[in-house]
Amino acid sequence: MMRALWTAASGMIAQQTNIDSISNNLSNVNTTGYKSEQAEFKSLLYQTLQSKTTSANGDEKPVPVQVGLGTRVASITSDFTNGALIANSSNTAFALEGKGFFTVRGEDGQTYYTRNGKFGWAIGTNGTTLCNEAGLPVLDSNGNEIVLPDGVTASSIEVSNDGKFYYKDAAGNTIDMNRQIGVYQFTNPAGLEKDSGSLLVATAASGNPMNELTTPGLTRSKVCQNYLEASNVQVADEMVNMIIAQRAYELNSKAIQAADEMLGQANSLRR
Repeated sequence: MMRALWTAASGMIAQQTNIDSISNNLSNVNTTGYKSEQAEFKSLLYQTLQSKTTSANGDEKPVPVQVGLGTRVASITSDFTNGALIANSSNTAFALEGKGFFTVRGEDGQTYYTRNGKFGWAIGTNGTTLCNEAGLPVLDSNGNEIVLPDGVTASSIEVSNDGKFYYKDAAGNTIDMNRQIGVYQFTNPAGLEKDSGSLLVATAASGNPMNELTTPGLTRSKVCQNYLEASNVQVADEMVNMIIAQRAYELNSKAIQAADEMLGQANSLRR
């Protein structure tokens, strides 16, 4: 009977983690570039009560008797489908249509990846630099910071659908800055490690980052200026998942209650 108590308890713990994941999705429903997450479960070890054997009459019993010992969370995976594009009046608002990720350089000098294209121009030691909301510089396709040329104003910057930067001179001519915003893809984006601020870190599970500009065979992402990518969280789906998780938690608690009552009845047999 103690087996039932621990098995049901493992189910309750797993559903608590499931609710945590759902709550995180709902809390980030308005976070730019956020990708919804889903908890995945797997069964624990099985206890064999009877292996393959034969009956007293010599009849074979090919099916063993095994009892499962519960469940646990195997992983929390992210859904990297594109979110809806929302128009934005800022010229430094960018969204990606495709599988790519923007790149930024962290304070530790490490390269991070993100789908959040809410950028802005900031005056730094190297000049007016394109940065994200946290002030981290956005990188171009060569891994360098994107800095405005001397005498060029931020309002004159235009970006094409392939991420190339242009500006207009005093005569109204369009001048190529010879800079292209860096966009990278991964073989397994679900293997990216999540960091705060909508940043992602490449790992062995995600594979090495592949530069869309230089890696052959990749379908290049479209860079959309004056747009931001909304979260791909579907509130209705998350509410349904929450109800399912709540009911599963309740059923596991009922199993604990039933096991406790059965133990109580066994203890009272001598009375």
